[in-house]
Amino acid sequence: MSAYFIYYASFNLVGIIIFGIMLAHDRLSIDRQEKQLKYDHTLIAFMLYFLSDAIWAGVDSGVFPVNSFTVLATGFSNFVIMTAITYTWLRYVMAVEQIPNRNEPRTRFAILFPFLLSVIALIVTYLVAPNLLIDENNKTTNLFDVFLVTIPYVYVIAVIVYTVKKAVHEKSAIMKRRHIYIGFFPIMVVVGGLMQMILMPELPIFCFGCIILMIIFYIQSMDSQISTDPLTKLNNRGQLSRYLSQPSNLRMEGRKTYVVMVDVNDFKMINDTYGHAEGDAALVILAQALVNTVRSRSMPMFLGRYGGDEFVLIAHPVKESELEDLVRDLRSNVQKKCESEKKQYIMSVGIGYDEFLGDNDVIQKCMQRADSKLYLDKEYCKLHGKSTICN
Repeated sequence: MSAYFIYYASFNLVGIIIFGIMLAHDRLSIDRQEKQLKYDHTLIAFMLYFLSDAIWAGVDSGVFPVNSFTVLATGFSNFVIMTAITYTWLRYVMAVEQIPNRNEPRTRFAILFPFLLSVIALIVTYLVAPNLLIDENNKTTNLFDVFLVTIPYVYVIAVIVYTVKKAVHEKSAIMKRRHIYIGFFPIMVVVGGLMQMILMPELPIFCFGCIILMIIFYIQSMDSQISTDPLTKLNNRGQLSRYLSQPSNLRMEGRKTYVVMVDVNDFKMINDTYGHAEGDAALVILAQALVNTVRSRSMPMFLGRYGGDEFVLIAHPVKESELEDLVRDLRSNVQKKCESEKKQYIMSVGIGYDEFLGDNDVIQKCMQRADSKLYLDKEYCKLHGKSTICN
């Protein structure tokens, strides 16, 4: 039995070490976004569970004293921390999806309430009828197992329902996959726990699954940070280079390829009038208007921040008129977004685009042509009173 405990606890220890390294890396990072902090909370919950599960294995194997107190204490600990894992993941999803009012006390209490209720119910059940939770052989009962998984499933279902709704209304295939992946991640964790509980209690299947899944998710998260602009959440310039380096992204059968450059007219005026913080807010508004415009189209497109207040769009329309409609709607959406956000300014953007001509062309030259047309458009806006307006 001591060999079983050493084997079981060793895998939990490995999990603690791996997640500890991931946590230390995050804590030392200078990028302390809300979603990263929530992800760290999930890592901590997992580490605590691995520790609790190792102690449970010591009791189960007889290495530690076996009595009603130790059995119930380790079981209760696993119950609390398992629920904490799904709770912290729900909070992480809310941060990633930018759910409004997610940090208000009322919202946080509403999310925490099922957990508190289940803890109270478990304690009351033990005080009134302890034999319902632990039998004469000092083993937890099926009712205790129900307590163990019920509230985690409530949180899991809440995550799934929300992310599936987001995926259904999402037009971008990449964003659809992102919503679904985040939503169904906790299901895989809970399924691993159920498999261990029902099929092979002596094998740390839950630990295996959690380590593998969290590493995969962590790698994808790091990849996202590397390729995403931290302010606007759009693709960054490095990701643009990777996109353009793939020949298949420049030559799509039956479609043309255009480089579209977008720049805020008189952006300096916003910074000088309202400050650099408001300048950042203006860039976020422009990014959101760009995203909304892109998502309303079915044509393949790549969108990213090129640098400063300049953005780039690689569009693949069947004919040029589709691009003209896109440009017109983009100008309109930027103005509408400023008005809906009740800003003291109405942004105007300069837009220049040019077609990539294929084998006899170079994408960098195409971008230069689009950039030249961008500055012609900016001059036109200034001459005709269509530049950015500050109140």
